[in-house]
Amino acid sequence: MSTPVDITNQVTLTQSAALAVRDVMVNKNMQDYALRLFVSGGGCSGYQYGLALDNNIRSEDTIFETDGIKLVVDEVSIKYLQGATVDYVESMTASGFKIDNPNAAASCGCGQSSSTSQEDSSCGCSGCG
Repeated sequence: MSTPVDITNQVTLTQSAALAVRDVMVNKNMQDYALRLFVSGGGCSGYQYGLALDNNIRSEDTIFETDGIKLVVDEVSIKYLQGATVDYVESMTASGFKIDNPNAAASCGCGQSSSTSQEDSSCGCSGCG
């Protein structure tokens, strides 16, 4: 299993995000899980972000820790997520996790997908915002 690294070097999990993850873990009795952050093909701007609670940490994963929460990123996704920040935001109309990715050259209004400067950044979606 990978050893934890300093979270400030690659991906940041804010305190509000760590608290939200901890609340979910406690409510679902999943305290031994980690938060997995990943990118996958698709989405309206090329890649879409994903978050999941996971207890299957692989040797190729990079592990970050903050406020007692393990954040796990696979070996492919880390290339696209270096310097990203995972936050939890609440407003009058919505609440949820938000990913601020400095590598994203374009993203759609939904905030769930992005593309990098090396890719076509035209938005092919119609319903994300």
